[in-house]
Amino acid sequence: MSDQPRLFVINPGSTTTKIALYEGEHVREIHELEHDRAELAKFPTTLSQLEYRRDALHKALAFWNVPVSSLSAVISRGCPLKPLQSGVYAIDEAMLSDIRSGRLQDHASHLGPLLAHEIAEEAKIPAFIADPVSVDEFDEVARISGWPDLPRGTLSHALNIKAMLREAAEERGVEPETLNAVVAHLGGGFSIAAVRKGRIVDVNNANDGGPFSPERVGTLPLVGLLKLCYSGKYTYDQLRKMLIGKGGLMAHLGTADVREVLKRIDAGDQKARLVLEAMCYQISKEIGAMAAVLCGKVDMIILTGGIAYNPFVVEYVRERAGFIAPLVIKPGQNELKALAAHALRALMHPEVIQNYA
Repeated sequence: MSDQPRLFVINPGSTTTKIALYEGEHVREIHELEHDRAELAKFPTTLSQLEYRRDALHKALAFWNVPVSSLSAVISRGCPLKPLQSGVYAIDEAMLSDIRSGRLQDHASHLGPLLAHEIAEEAKIPAFIADPVSVDEFDEVARISGWPDLPRGTLSHALNIKAMLREAAEERGVEPETLNAVVAHLGGGFSIAAVRKGRIVDVNNANDGGPFSPERVGTLPLVGLLKLCYSGKYTYDQLRKMLIGKGGLMAHLGTADVREVLKRIDAGDQKARLVLEAMCYQISKEIGAMAAVLCGKVDMIILTGGIAYNPFVVEYVRERAGFIAPLVIKPGQNELKALAAHALRALMHPEVIQNYA
């Protein structure tokens, strides 16, 4: 057995839970647990899945032959919480109380801190989250919308944005706090952020606006949206699912898989080409907007997330926005690795651990 700290990393999604075991900086095991949709449908709320998902984690650890007692720390993806500064947080009773209260947006990621807490309690070890989606480092001017009761929110893919900025900075031999960058996380939803000296000073909320994505509608014509809301055709829940889970590529083309869209393009589907180009066009526009936030002083544009694997998207964005700064391509979602690095740092330097309350 390694003498390095054993770190158990948890990232719950709507129908999967991604998990990993790290020993120090090195990954030993990594797996994506797929949960039966029919089983999940039996639970009235996301939080009521807790025992079901916890049992799945225990089975995975047993399959890896890793006793809970051998773990040094557990860390989970952070969920939508109150606005927080970037960094690593101890999972405490105040955080758990907020999640259990039901006041927060219902999301599968809320299971993460609960799962981490239960395993940590069993093993008598620390439990953490890091860089949750509610990281708030906005400039005050960025909060103002056109209606006082509707300030701009800060939900974003902060964990991956920060991790890829650190990685790019390390490759340059500099500290992240010395860089200005536009970081575009391109997954099922998009977060395109202006990062000034390591701080996310502005970013689109993928649920509220910005480019349309594989599953989300992005910014819509407001008057048309109002008419849709009052048409009597949809309930609030129906419309919300349309806008956030069934919009974008899914609404136009019936698929959220960019690889499938590319196959259609290769087969001569001109509608598929136009819709994908429109998505890339809007990504490029948002990058330009975030470059303006940074007054044009941009050291690099980082493309990350699963869609950054796609040469069609990368080259389109390079053509439209490459004049702003060099593109750095960091494809994939690197949350597990980033979380493990946060947990290791927290164990080695406890002074970096922040309190939620």
